[in-house]
Amino acid sequence: MRQVQWLGGMACAIIAVLAPGHVFGLGSRIPNQDAAAIARGNAFVATADNPSAIYYNPAGITQLHGHNVQAGALSYLNVDVDYESPAGAHIQNHKDTIYVPQLHYIFSPKDKPVSFGLGMYAPFGLGVEWPDDAPFRDAGIEVRLNYITVNPVLAWRPLPTLSVGIGPTFVYSDIKLRQGAFPLPVPYEFRFKGDGWTYGFNAGILWKPHAKWSVGVKYFSATDVDYEGTASFEPGSPFLPTPSHTKAHLNFPQIVAAGVSFRPSTNWNIEVDIDWTDWNVVKDATIEGVGVIPLTWSSSFFYEFGVTRQLGNGYFVGVGYFFSEASMPDENYTPLVPDSDLHVGSLGVGYNGVRWTWAVAAQAIGGNYRNVDGAVNPTVNGRYRLFTPTLSISVGCRF
Repeated sequence: MRQVQWLGGMACAIIAVLAPGHVFGLGSRIPNQDAAAIARGNAFVATADNPSAIYYNPAGITQLHGHNVQAGALSYLNVDVDYESPAGAHIQNHKDTIYVPQLHYIFSPKDKPVSFGLGMYAPFGLGVEWPDDAPFRDAGIEVRLNYITVNPVLAWRPLPTLSVGIGPTFVYSDIKLRQGAFPLPVPYEFRFKGDGWTYGFNAGILWKPHAKWSVGVKYFSATDVDYEGTASFEPGSPFLPTPSHTKAHLNFPQIVAAGVSFRPSTNWNIEVDIDWTDWNVVKDATIEGVGVIPLTWSSSFFYEFGVTRQLGNGYFVGVGYFFSEASMPDENYTPLVPDSDLHVGSLGVGYNGVRWTWAVAAQAIGGNYRNVDGAVNPTVNGRYRLFTPTLSISVGCRF
């Protein structure tokens, strides 16, 4: 009976971590995949004119010629989550910097209507750590989630104004979790570490009905991950279960995004996008030996706006904004995914030369306090506020 109880606690914690919630209030979702796109608020699905189109809209790779390689990195700097309890006590998470790399390669044969691409990126991920004596320690102390995607794509341009693209996604995901096992002063922690593989696909359409207008749509399929790993208590004790093998079956949502780009002149590109994450399809999760845990998350939107201004001689500047809706209800709130409505502003500069390209973008993510009341676990009730700046860089080469 005791074995079932601690497995049940482990199951709930894992589900709370991997289920929706907007990385750092944007959910375990990471929409930032390219510095030039980030600079313009990720409003890029109807532009998609560099190798990161593999993620933003795979149909866009037909706009590139020859061989194109681009590497980039996103840094979440000094992630700051502030918690205020109903009694007025304040605590903050441990500050951390989290890096998210990207790598893309495109090949478009000369005078052919097809293009090939290969990308590696992380569309989901999470990293939050609270003090070991946090009042909600039984709900979670630390989580690290990685979701690495390898994505070959094929794009075809049947008409000069129309391109379509599609490709499979091959995913490796791992998770590390720590949570308090008993109320303090007993220092026991429950820990889980596991990994798994899965696959899905992405697809896109890019249509240019006029020289000044383009329309883009992308789709990213839902995926299921079967995590296999080890559950244990630390430190060990003869009165507690020994480390054991466990499994968890969890889902990640489908994503649909659409956008319109307007170029009033060759120096300006203005785009508006809407991006939908179907968290609602994740209704429950099955834990081997425990049962089915219901989930009540809600689908949510990003509303994105961006502008790029060409400065001449290959240089450009971008500015953007997007709003991220919260998707986690109060009753299932977890401090490991500090979810709330967020405002995201960005600014960046770059260079697009004959052979070399680069871009640098800065971003600020933040929102007002979210008041959580009526949670199933009352220790998480209180007010939460998140703020984090990000810095991104991308470097590319054509040959």
